[in-house]
Amino acid sequence: MAVRFATTLGTQIQSVAVGWQVYDMTLDPVALGFVGLVMFLPMVLLVLPAGDMADRVDRRWMLIVSYVIQVAASLGLLLLTVGGVREMWAFYSVLALLGAALGLSQPAMQSFLPFLVTLDRLPKAIAWNASSYRTAVILGPAVGGFLYELGPAVNYGLTTIIYILTVVGMWNIRMRVSKSKKSTGTSYERIVEGIRYMRQRPILYGAISLDLFAMFLGGTTALLPIYARDILVVGPAGLGFLRTAPAVGAVLVAIVLTRWQLRRHTGAVMFACVAIFGAATVVFGLSRDFYVSLVALCVTGAADMVSVYVRSAMIQLATPDNMRGRIGSLNSLFIGASNELGEFRAGMTAGLFGTVPAVVLGGFGTLAVVGLWMRLFPPLRKVDRFSEVTVRE
Repeated sequence: MAVRFATTLGTQIQSVAVGWQVYDMTLDPVALGFVGLVMFLPMVLLVLPAGDMADRVDRRWMLIVSYVIQVAASLGLLLLTVGGVREMWAFYSVLALLGAALGLSQPAMQSFLPFLVTLDRLPKAIAWNASSYRTAVILGPAVGGFLYELGPAVNYGLTTIIYILTVVGMWNIRMRVSKSKKSTGTSYERIVEGIRYMRQRPILYGAISLDLFAMFLGGTTALLPIYARDILVVGPAGLGFLRTAPAVGAVLVAIVLTRWQLRRHTGAVMFACVAIFGAATVVFGLSRDFYVSLVALCVTGAADMVSVYVRSAMIQLATPDNMRGRIGSLNSLFIGASNELGEFRAGMTAGLFGTVPAVVLGGFGTLAVVGLWMRLFPPLRKVDRFSEVTVRE
């Protein structure tokens, strides 16, 4: 959890600087959208092969290599900033390197936790892990916003140091060895086997795809610099608070989940929380008051946390050890598409129709997805207890 906390903290500090710096240099929402796109493209190329690799090699080494690449990317952003470079292609190139690192690390990280705890403790471990992650998401944007007042180079320098420390931390982690039989065949055949496994289980497929389309439409992160600068007029520090608000709601819910686990009606609760996320997104999009906006974002984070908790537990419990890397890579691919492509969608929509319509339409789109998925995946809606989806090896 300490390594996850550190990497997330560094990523959030860096993301605040990238978003504000790109918009400050271009004043173009489309440029913010391309930040997500250039990170997604290398990730989508690597994530499925990386998932297959995670099922066959030491996941620690995959994470160590990815963190070394992130050190290089952060150092690259630092050098571009100190050197006064303003060409966007240079920044996009470094961000593409960062996307490649995420493509390598996410399948390994997604499948890492079950090798540290027993399955009966997994839901609680997921809640603790999520709490650690969301705490970093709270601190990172706030720290990043204040540091940006000193200049983006400070953000990138600190992030570089943090990533170096995560390499050291990951080196010292020990995990249990899986006794599951490894899949045979070519890499392509093993990847197809993972896709087939997910497609044949509507609970898995429905949970992962619900997050993809709901967050793809409802994500607002890419447009927060515009809200902070032009709509709410609160500056870089205000941007840090806007980035932090969803994590505040999420970590409060995560703390509750570590003490009182969700035991009944898990599928219905997940759908309800995604709907709340969409409604709160609409409220944020229409708000002109900084504090109302913070509350709305806080609600989105709280609702998303419950959805993430349920989805993560279902995925981990419904996946055998020898498939975790590949299913984790598919989940990472869907998450990356919802986040990075969602940022691109938001930037392009804002460029065409305006920032506020882009957010409001996205929120209503999320609500529509919830209604459609409840009809398409009734087994997911009817899941009552986590034990119903647990695979026995």
